[in-house]
Amino acid sequence: MARTALALRLLLPAFLIGAITAISFLEAPLKFQAPGITIPLGLGIGRLVFTALNVLTGVVLAALTLVSLRPRAGRPSLVLLGGVWLVYLVEVAIIRPVLNRRSDLVIAGSEAPGTDWAHYAYIAADVAVLALLVALIVVTVREVVPARAADAPERVAA
Repeated sequence: MARTALALRLLLPAFLIGAITAISFLEAPLKFQAPGITIPLGLGIGRLVFTALNVLTGVVLAALTLVSLRPRAGRPSLVLLGGVWLVYLVEVAIIRPVLNRRSDLVIAGSEAPGTDWAHYAYIAADVAVLALLVALIVVTVREVVPARAADAPERVAA
């Protein structure tokens, strides 16, 4: 079980890094460049995709939290995991509702007030999550791999 938990503590953040990078930094800007995509249609697709990404992120973070608690991960790992949760909750509870209200208006054909700050905040939050996830992987590896060869168990010559 300990090996499986360790593998998941490394693989789940890596998986999430890939998902966030693919959706936030590739799909989101590229969809508006596709032929025939209108702003309302692109926003509707974007809402579906980002909702799915937010659900996926919540599920992966819950699983990562469970495998980090048994066997218990080191304090630095838990602090970084807490940071990822905090940024994720800010995205979902504060930033996304602002963006959703604006996209509702645009999809309905109304003029919508500018929400550039919310877009920039969401991008900054995603960058913060990515940085925290990379740091989490590094710290997790450092928890299990000796820092120097001198710290490794001695090998007995045959």
